Amino acid sequence: MAPGPPSLLPPPVVARPPSLLPSEVARTSSLPASFVVARSAIPPRVLPAAGPPPLPSSMTPEPPLLRPSLVPGLPLLRPSTALGPAAPPHFLHGIGLLHMPWQRPDSAMATRFGRRKEAPAAALSLASSIWARCESRRQGRRSSEMRKQDAKEARCDWVVGSRSDKDVAELVTRCVWEAVVLVNIVLWILSTKVGTLALCGRLCVTGKFPYACKFADMPVERREEALKRWNKARWLFPLKITFVVIKILSHYTFYTMVNENSDNPCWKAIGYSVPELDEPRENGTEASRPSPRPLDNGIVETRGLNDTTLLRSLTDKGLAVKQDASSAHHTVRCDAVIVGSGCGGGVAAAVLAAAGHKVIVVEKGDYFTATDYSSVEGPSMDRLYEKGGIFCTSDVTAILFTGATVGGGSAVNWSACIRTPETVTREWAREHGLPVFASAAYAEAMDAVCARLAVTEGCREEGFQNKVLRRGCEALGLRADAVPRNSSAGHFCGSCHLGCPTGDKRGTDTTWLADAVARGAVVLTGCKAERFVLECNSPGVNGRSKKCVGLMATCVGSDGITKKLRIEAKVSIAACGALMTPPLVRNSGLKNRHIGRNLHLHPVSMAWGYFPENNNNQPEPQAQLTGKCYEGGIITTMHRVTDRTIVETPALGPGCFASLVPWESGRDMKDRMRRYARTAHAFALVRDRGAGHVDGEGRVRYSPSKDDVDELRDGLRRALRVLVAAGAAEVGTHRSDGLRLRCKGVRDEGLEAFLDEVTVEKGPMHPGRENWNLLCSAHQMGSCRMGSSPKDGAVDGSGESWEAEGLYVCDGSLLPTAVGVNPMITIQSIAYCLSKGIAESLAQGKIQ
Repeated sequence: MAPGPPSLLPPPVVARPPSLLPSEVARTSSLPASFVVARSAIPPRVLPAAGPPPLPSSMTPEPPLLRPSLVPGLPLLRPSTALGPAAPPHFLHGIGLLHMPWQRPDSAMATRFGRRKEAPAAALSLASSIWARCESRRQGRRSSEMRKQDAKEARCDWVVGSRSDKDVAELVTRCVWEAVVLVNIVLWILSTKVGTLALCGRLCVTGKFPYACKFADMPVERREEALKRWNKARWLFPLKITFVVIKILSHYTFYTMVNENSDNPCWKAIGYSVPELDEPRENGTEASRPSPRPLDNGIVETRGLNDTTLLRSLTDKGLAVKQDASSAHHTVRCDAVIVGSGCGGGVAAAVLAAAGHKVIVVEKGDYFTATDYSSVEGPSMDRLYEKGGIFCTSDVTAILFTGATVGGGSAVNWSACIRTPETVTREWAREHGLPVFASAAYAEAMDAVCARLAVTEGCREEGFQNKVLRRGCEALGLRADAVPRNSSAGHFCGSCHLGCPTGDKRGTDTTWLADAVARGAVVLTGCKAERFVLECNSPGVNGRSKKCVGLMATCVGSDGITKKLRIEAKVSIAACGALMTPPLVRNSGLKNRHIGRNLHLHPVSMAWGYFPENNNNQPEPQAQLTGKCYEGGIITTMHRVTDRTIVETPALGPGCFASLVPWESGRDMKDRMRRYARTAHAFALVRDRGAGHVDGEGRVRYSPSKDDVDELRDGLRRALRVLVAAGAAEVGTHRSDGLRLRCKGVRDEGLEAFLDEVTVEKGPMHPGRENWNLLCSAHQMGSCRMGSSPKDGAVDGSGESWEAEGLYVCDGSLLPTAVGVNPMITIQSIAYCLSKGIAESLAQGKIQ
C-alpha cells in the first residue's frame, strides 16, 4: 500500500536542549512517520553550515513555529527552520494587537511567556509589513528601527522576521496577478523618499534635510494614518489594493500560525481554542462511522511513488497498464475515467462501478480521513482548499472557497442538505427545455442521495450562532427552518469546514467513493488532469465532430520526476467543479461559447452582532445565549427572506474572521478580535441572476447584477434586524468604513436610520468609490451549463458535450442557473441521474 499523505494532526512536542538556536532545532528535530509523504524518498532539509551568532541564555528562542507547508508532498506542518521563536514576527506586531497579549501586564499569558522588553520593532503597524518586504527584497538589510535596537535583540528579531515575511510573500503570490503586480509596484515606490512623498504627502515630511523620509522611517502614527487614507482612496486604487492584500494576508497569517503544540499565543486573548474531539461514541452513530481509511483498497497516492512503484500499484489494482519505452507516458485502460472526486465525480464513480465497469477517478488533491483532521485553521485551509483558501475573482470582487481534496467540496462544506426547490426544477424543465429535472427519476435520485448520506432533519443542540439566528427570528415573528444535514442529530462539530474530525459528516469520500472502491474503482490522488484526448469522429455520428478516447494526466512522484499518464476509456467525465471544469475542457480543444460562461456564485454578504457574556440587552435575561461562535453545527437554521434570498450562519476561524472584518485602526482591530468568540455572524445569500466568466485556471470574473445587489442589501438588512432582535449589544457589516450600531437604548427610528445606510458596495479595484465590500462564495455553478441545443448550453440533457462523443460533464458547472440554496443535494442528484444513463448506454453498446 502506498504511504499516505501527511496528517493534519499537530505533531507531539519536540524536546530540544534549551541552548539550541532555531537553525540547530531544524537540524535535530524530527517528525513522526505519519507526518511525512514517502518519508524515505524526501531528501533531508539542507541548511547553511553557519547559522546566526549564538544568543545568550536569557534570549534563547522559544520552541520553533510550525507553519503549513506550501510545497506539495512535504510535511503538512514543518518546523520553521530558521523561523525562530514562537512569538509572532515583528512585522505583524500592531496590525490589530499594538501590544501583544504576553506583553500586556494584565494578560493571562504574561506568566506563561514572561514579560519582554518593549522594542521599537514590537510596535510596528500594518504598514511595517509592507516596508519589511520591500526593504528585504530591494536591499537585503533590516529597517532603520531595527538597527537602533540592542544588537543582541536585533539578531533575534531578524531571525524571527525575515523568513516570516517570506511566508506572507508566498501567500501574496497566490492572489490574482493584477493584484500581485500592483502590490510590487507600490512596495517599490515606498522604498524611495520621492515615492513615499507622492503616495503619503505631508505624512512623510520631516524637519530635517532632505525634509522627507521613506515609508519605513515614518512614525508609526503617521504610517497608520497613511493606511487609513489608502483604505478610502477613490482613484488611486493601487494603494487600496495594496492595503487590502496586505491587510488580509497579514491578519490571516498572524491568527493561524501555530507552534508545535498546535497553539497560538493570541488565541487565549481572543477566547479561541481548537475544538476538542469530545463527541460521545454512544450517540447512536457508531455503527454508521466509516472505517479509518475506507478508500485504502482503491487508493493510489502518486506523490509517494516513483516510476516503478507507480506502475506496480496500478497493476495491483487490476488495471491494464502498458509501458511504452518509445513514448514519454504510460498507458492505462479502463471503462470510465472521472476527473474529480467531489459531489459529481464521487456519485458517478459509485454508479458506474456498481454497473460493473472499471472506473478510474483522477484527483489532484490528497486523501485525508477523520483521524487526519486537526481542526487547525491554517494548515487545514492550506491543504484542503483551492489555493489554500486564497482564491478571489480577478477584479477582487469576491473570495471563492472550493475544496481541493479527495471528496472535493463535500469534505469541507457546512453539511447543509437541502433538496432542489420545486420552483427551480420547474423553471429548469420549462424555461430551459430540460425535462430531466421535472421527471420522477430526478425525484427518486434525490431520495437515493439523501438515503446514502443518511440525512437527518433534527438537531439535538444548536451552536451559538444558530441560536442567535433562531432567537432573532422568533422575536420578530419570522419563520426559522431547520436545515437537514448529512450527519447525526447529535453532531456538534463546528469545524467540518476543515474536515470533520469525528467522521460523523458523510461526504463522498466516506460514502459514494467507498462504494465505488468496494466495487473495484481506483482513485489516483496527487494526479492532475491536463486535457482530454480527442480524435476526429466518423461523419454523421451523433452530430459530433470529435470523439473523446481518454485523458492525459501528470503526477509528480517521490523522485521529483513528472510522469505522464494516458488513461484510455470509453467514457470520460469532467467533474472537477465549476471553476476547474471549463479550463480543462477548453484546453482539450472544445469551442462551445458557453464553456466558462454563465457562472453563478451565490454571492454572500455578512452582518455581525456582538453578544457579551451576561448581556442584559437580550430579550430574555433568564435564558442567556451561551457558547462561542466557533462551536456547534455550522448551519442548522435557515431563514428565507424571499424566494431568492436566504439568511444562514457561516464558519469563521480566527484567521478568516480577522481577514474579513473591517480595519479602521490597530486599536479598533484589537478590540474586534477580543470580542471574536462572542461575535455572531449571519449572511445573506442570493440566487444570483448576474453571471461571471471562468477565463482559465484560477482566472474568474464576476459582477453581481443590480437586482442581485438590491436583494443582497435587503437580505443584509434583514440579518441585522434579526441580530438586533436577538439581543446584540452592537451590530455592523463588513463594509470597509466599519459601519456599526450600538443597540443599547436604540429606538425604532434610530434602527431604521442605520439600516438606510446599509449598502453593498463593489470591490476595492473599482475606482471612484470610497467604501468597498468583499463578497464571499462557497457555491459555484453553471459554467458548462446544460442546454437543449448547442446555442443554449455546453452539454446536452444527458450531460454529454455537444462537440465530443463520449465526453460528459457531471458536476455543478452543468446547472442551468443558480439553485438558491446549498447545492450539494442538487449536484449529487443530477450526477446520479446522468451516470445512470451513461451506465445504460455502456451496457447497450451505444458507447464504444
